[in-house]
Amino acid sequence: MNIIFDPIVSEFDSSEHEAAYNAWFRAKIEKACADQRSAMPHDQVVARLKKRREKREAKDY
Repeated sequence: MNIIFDPIVSEFDSSEHEAAYNAWFRAKIEKACADQRSAMPHDQVVARLKKRREKREAKDY
């Protein structure tokens, strides 16, 4: 599936919408970079998400 996207076509409805999105995104990145909490090990994150997924799937039945 080799889709070639036109770089001139924007994903946004207007330049104001793009600017608002970029400001929101930059703020989220800056907040994440400034977070002083200790990082959680990858294995712990995976285990936590696995439990959440299993609980959600159990509710579906």
